[in-house]
Amino acid sequence: MSQESEYGAGQIQVLEGLEAVRKRPAMYVGSTDTRGLHHLVYEVVDNSIDEALAGHCDDITVAINADGSVTVADDGRGIPVDTHEEYDRPALEVILTVLHAGGKFDNKSYQVSGGLHGVGVSVVNALSQRLEAEVKRDGGVFHHEFEAGEPVGDMERVRDMEPDEETGTEIQFWPDDGIFEDLGFSFSTLSNRLRELAFLNSGVRITLRDERQETEDGTYVEETYEYEGGIREFVEYLNETRSVMHDDIIYFEDEDQNIQVEVAMQATEDLQGSIHAFANNINTREGGTHLTGFKTALTRVVNDYANEHDLLGDIDENLKGEDIREGLTAVISVKHPDPQFEGQTKTKLGNSEVRGIVESAMHERLGTYFEEQPDTAQAIVMKAVEAAKARKAAQKAEELTRRKSALDSTSLPGKLADCQTKDPDEAELFIAEGDSAGGSAKQARNPEFQAVLPIKGKILNVEKHRLDRILENDEIRSMITGIGAGIGDEFDIDDVRYKKIIMATDADVDGAHIRTLMLTFFYRHMRPLLEGGYVYATQPPLYRIRYRGETYDAMTDAERDRIVEEKCDGNPTQVQRFKGLGEMNPEQLWETTMNPDNRILKQITVEDAAAADKMFSVLMGDAVEPRKQFIKENAPEAEWIDI
Repeated sequence: MSQESEYGAGQIQVLEGLEAVRKRPAMYVGSTDTRGLHHLVYEVVDNSIDEALAGHCDDITVAINADGSVTVADDGRGIPVDTHEEYDRPALEVILTVLHAGGKFDNKSYQVSGGLHGVGVSVVNALSQRLEAEVKRDGGVFHHEFEAGEPVGDMERVRDMEPDEETGTEIQFWPDDGIFEDLGFSFSTLSNRLRELAFLNSGVRITLRDERQETEDGTYVEETYEYEGGIREFVEYLNETRSVMHDDIIYFEDEDQNIQVEVAMQATEDLQGSIHAFANNINTREGGTHLTGFKTALTRVVNDYANEHDLLGDIDENLKGEDIREGLTAVISVKHPDPQFEGQTKTKLGNSEVRGIVESAMHERLGTYFEEQPDTAQAIVMKAVEAAKARKAAQKAEELTRRKSALDSTSLPGKLADCQTKDPDEAELFIAEGDSAGGSAKQARNPEFQAVLPIKGKILNVEKHRLDRILENDEIRSMITGIGAGIGDEFDIDDVRYKKIIMATDADVDGAHIRTLMLTFFYRHMRPLLEGGYVYATQPPLYRIRYRGETYDAMTDAERDRIVEEKCDGNPTQVQRFKGLGEMNPEQLWETTMNPDNRILKQITVEDAAAADKMFSVLMGDAVEPRKQFIKENAPEAEWIDI
């Protein structure tokens, strides 16, 4: 790409130093587990995306290398290499060694930036045992190396650029195994985020290559994401497994006060909506002013159209937002020169002016679209009218099917064995499959901090039913009142009674199905539980092996065979197979599944809301063919599905 003379060391501002990053890494990348590990890649990629947003980058390549490192390369202008006046060091070194050093703070070098706090690549450097940077600009190729965030020698100009050689930056880093618990990069995790970035930035080509995996023809596993249609193609992608109500995707873009707004949406026959809001490429899971503006304008425009064309029939009131959003797939993307993020996880947009800008753009553009496309407008209105009728029917139903009674009930479920502590940080709720397992769990638990709620059979598949039908299900109502935080739009994470909600199901197909049904319910109606990391699944052992007074637990057949061979001289005293939690006596259940000192829990999180949304639609929705295709493709490696 061409170079811009105004982007040099003079545009790099320094706000503070790098100390404490290695001491408190979670403050900067969220955690030291796989989530934090992958965040390192996103921080480097964000720099390349910022170059693309500024109009100076077309191609970004991310490679997972065989030695455990990751390389991110782009064809942008290249990080400045001239001397920074304040530090008397090359700007490249300053950017990589000083926290909050970059060209994103004055809106001159970058009008819009994706990084949350500008900590970016310096934090990646600090948390890597080694990092190498290569920059092509100013007619030369420059190289600099670092170890644990510290420069190794000086930056070197290794050669001149070829006449037709493009400028750009290449960063290769090796995460520090003394900081991160697991150094295994996931191709699918990176794939989801990079695909999302390509959707949000039309025209940018992002390639992901895994050099740990060779194909049959000797090349590496590789995927390329490039979407000229931008978020229109994002909506198409999300709706691949859904029945759409109109072929065209409603799309518009607008700009006001240097704030760019893009909206794409399409109505489907599904009962579940799928709305995703982004600010400067950041998935604002907690919403914010852009989402509020979208929802407010959508409700007003649809009601205006419905009233003007007398489409409301006998429902005797305006449509509510929840009626209109039923089955709607939408992506809202704003690009702001100075985004203000707030909320528990800093993923809620707080800029007050954005609401009015989005609202105004929606009102004008969507209103015009409805007048020009009356068939689509009427289809959307009639779907919302149907939802409103179901909502009103639920309000008139008997007490058990009414939302208010299900949510406002202060009495806990009769079958819940509650714990003594009232501190949610200490309290755990085991949702146990079946009365047998529930009975054992009640006897096995530590009543001081462990509560048990048995559920019978398979709960309702909420993907296929509206809320009135969902609230008729006894097991779901027990979970709602037990957890104590409400449901849907009225869910309040601050009212949660337990911060560990543990699905205790058998390690068989039925147990996996029940677990999936519960996860579908949590994702659709209590999503903050998953986003907050409150949901877990037990991983009880399949076998218990006894030999000469010692006891060993095995999770798999292979682990059982290894223990028998290594620990028992091939002749164990006893091998017991647990077919289900209900077959364990209370002592065994405590030792293997409930004792915090011994148990293995799997935390269920939502890394990518859009990908999870689509996966729930595939696995639990009405369309059969996408589910058959998914099973066919994934059956060989199916042990545990991480959603």
